[in-house]
Amino acid sequence: MIKDEEKPLIPPTVQQRSGGMQSYLAAGARAIPPSGIRRFFDLVSASKDKDIISLGVGEPDFVTPWRVRDAAVHSLEKGKTQYSPNAGLLELREAIGQYLFNQFQLTYEPTNEMIVTVGGSEGIDLALRALIEPGDEVLVPEPSYLPYSPITKLLGGVPVGIETFAKDQFKLTPESLRAAITPKSKVLILCYPSNPTGAIMTYEELLPIAKIVEENDLIVISDEIYAELTFTGGKHVSFASLPGMKDRTLLVSGFSKAFAMTGWRLGYACGHPDLINAMLKIHQYTIMCASTMAQVAGIESLTKSGMEEKERMMESYNQRRRLVVKGFREMGLDCHEPQGAFYAFPSVQATGLTSEQFAERLLLEAKVAAVPGHVFGKGGEGFLRCCYATSVAQLTESLDRIDKFLRKLA
Repeated sequence: MIKDEEKPLIPPTVQQRSGGMQSYLAAGARAIPPSGIRRFFDLVSASKDKDIISLGVGEPDFVTPWRVRDAAVHSLEKGKTQYSPNAGLLELREAIGQYLFNQFQLTYEPTNEMIVTVGGSEGIDLALRALIEPGDEVLVPEPSYLPYSPITKLLGGVPVGIETFAKDQFKLTPESLRAAITPKSKVLILCYPSNPTGAIMTYEELLPIAKIVEENDLIVISDEIYAELTFTGGKHVSFASLPGMKDRTLLVSGFSKAFAMTGWRLGYACGHPDLINAMLKIHQYTIMCASTMAQVAGIESLTKSGMEEKERMMESYNQRRRLVVKGFREMGLDCHEPQGAFYAFPSVQATGLTSEQFAERLLLEAKVAAVPGHVFGKGGEGFLRCCYATSVAQLTESLDRIDKFLRKLA
C-alpha cells in the first residue's frame, strides 16, 4: 500500500522540456511575426479614446445589404443548418460561374473547376499548400498583402519579394520579374487591384508578364478580391483571361470587399481541375465546408438586386477615393493615383520620419490610425496605407487632422 504522505514517482524516462510551452512550438510558428496591420488595429481597440478615426483595417463601412441578410435568416428559419457539399453549394458555384462570365468573360465548370472557401484567405492557403514543397520559391510583387510570405515560409517555401515603385504606379514590370526568377521559382502571386497601393494592371501590361510566366513554366495565384473595385481604365482584367493563362492560373476571390461581407467569411477559387481537386482534399480534412448560411447569403448577393447594391457601394468608394487623393496632394504629400481597391498610399518621406514613426505619432498626436507601409514588404517604407472605406465625414475630419499634424511637424 502507498502511504497517504507518499506520492507515486514519475518514471525517470519522462522528462519535461525546458523553456516552457515555447519549446513545444514548431519553429515555423515561432518565427512568424504578428500582423503589422493588426498591431495598429489592436492599439485602436485597446485605447479608451473614442475620438480616434481608423483608416487602418481594410473593411467596408457598409453593412451587408438587407436582402442578403434576410436570405440567410430565412434559411435558418427553414432549418438549413447542415453541412454543404465540401466544394460548396452547387447553386452558389453555378451563380459564381455565371457572374465571372458576365463580368470578366471567364468560363469555369462549377463541378470540378471551382471550390467555395472560408474567405479568399483560405483559398490562398489551400493553393500554396497544394503547390509548394520545401525550397520552392514564391514570387511576390511588393508592397503586398501580408499573408503570402508567412504562409510560404510555414510550408518550407521561400518567398521572394519583387519591389515595385511609385514611379511605375506600383505595377509589376517584366524586367523586375525576369530578374527575380531562378530555377527554383514555381509560383507567382499577383494581387491587382493591389492591397495596399491601389494599383491595377491593364491587359497590355499583363501580356508580357504572361509571356514570362509561360517561358519559365510558372503557376500564378491571382488574388482578385478587389476586382470589382476598379475605378479607371475600364473593367478589371483577370490574369486567367489572357491567352494560354487559364490553366496556369488559380483565380482567388470572394464576397468580403465588394459585397460588404467581411464577417461572413465567404470566398472561392477557380482553376485547373487537378489543382482544385488537390485543394479540395486539403479542405475536406481541415475545414470540411464553408458556412451554409454564408453560402445562401452569397447566392443572394449575386442576384440582380444584390448587384445593384454592389454598384451603389462602388460609386461611393470612387467619390471617397477622389476626396482622399486630392486631400493628400493639397497638404503636400505625394500620392499616386490609386485606380482600384479602397486604399490610398501617400508618401511620408518628406517628413523625415520612418513610416512606423509617422504612423505612431499620427495615432498619438492626431488620433488618426493608419498602417505604416513597411509592414507590406519591399518598397513600402516611407509610405502610409490609408483605407478610405469609411464615411465622407470621417475622411474629411481625418484629412484635416493629418494636415494639422503635418503643420506641427514643419
